[in-house]
Amino acid sequence: MARKLMTAVQYSSYGGPDGLQHVEVPVPTPNKDEVLLKIEAVSLNPVDWKVQKGALRPFLPPKFPHIPVADVVGDVIEVGSRIKNFKAGDKVVAMVNPIVLIKEPMGMLSPLLELAWYKLGEEFSIVCLSGKESLRLDMAPLELQASSDPVYNGVNFDRTAEGEQVMISLASTIVVGVVAKNGGGLAEFAVTKGSLTVARPPELSADKFVGLPVAGLTAYHAITQSAGIKLDGSGTKSNILITAASGGVGHYAVQLAKLGNAHVTATCGARNIEFVKGLGADEVIDYKTPDGAALRSPSGKKYDTVIHCAAGIPWSTFEPNLSSNGKVIDITPGLGALLTFALQKLTFSKKLLVPLILIPKDENLRYLVNLVKEGKLKTVIDSKYPMDKVKDAWAKISDGHATGKIIVEN
Repeated sequence: MARKLMTAVQYSSYGGPDGLQHVEVPVPTPNKDEVLLKIEAVSLNPVDWKVQKGALRPFLPPKFPHIPVADVVGDVIEVGSRIKNFKAGDKVVAMVNPIVLIKEPMGMLSPLLELAWYKLGEEFSIVCLSGKESLRLDMAPLELQASSDPVYNGVNFDRTAEGEQVMISLASTIVVGVVAKNGGGLAEFAVTKGSLTVARPPELSADKFVGLPVAGLTAYHAITQSAGIKLDGSGTKSNILITAASGGVGHYAVQLAKLGNAHVTATCGARNIEFVKGLGADEVIDYKTPDGAALRSPSGKKYDTVIHCAAGIPWSTFEPNLSSNGKVIDITPGLGALLTFALQKLTFSKKLLVPLILIPKDENLRYLVNLVKEGKLKTVIDSKYPMDKVKDAWAKISDGHATGKIIVEN
């Protein structure tokens, strides 16, 4: 198609909702392994406003001005020469410019941990090295699209191919993601890798799928790979605690855990107790009560796994509530989580805090899309905003109390 201008929302400096600007920019051109999408709706995630606030300065965003947001649904407009499984008119859900991160400074850990890439066949993993020990972070493999030297100490984005998946290992932070010089999905059009794009049923509305790429995949990884729950219910029944269960990741995690026949205890605010019970949770605790603050199960059960979607809870609160081999999966691991993880591994602790780093894979996203199609998984919408009210949506996600997902529609 002929190149033209499109409307987009971008920011030109670190800040808050007032920094979002409506602009006209060129429609991006898909590379040979990319698709161009006309965006129908996007889903906001906490990482979107945190990057704008400067949580990863000066490394992300890669440059200003920046068009944010990763979760998109839309229609395929154009495909690159290598794309064989999509054509113009296909309705899809996709991830644009995915970013996963360990967000806290790591300088204190440098004597204990060194981060490196290890090649496993055609796959790469992040490995923590300490002396003779090799401690693997709990994460899915990263499928590199185009990189002969994925490890950069110091960032030079001019030497990075557009769309290239990289790991940046720095003294101050760790980032795993995709350098997307065309920006994100908060626009009329966006490009994404074909490998991060999945067809969605045209007969179902877009809002049923728009929250799946980040929040849905995070919940899926935590439940199936970290907790080891089989979603067909064939595995051993587990006792699971899910914190912040009414949020984006949490509300998916409750549903997936119940598909796997787990006993689910959940925490949330008082106003969301009935909502979380409606998702299938067996026990729901108001996190502001004494039992909620202590994470005590009303039935007295010990947890085999905690899917930790909240923040600010120390290991000392989790530890007495865990079974003998229980573990806490921290979906937003910071310095404290990494230090605790390393020390536990070095002391051969049976109870573990495991940092989760999500690397998106299209096969997992396709699985979630099918669950939605079959009516086994639902996306709960907190609120919808038109593009001209994006600042209101940004303020809402920044507040941190959304029930389910916040959507911006074109």
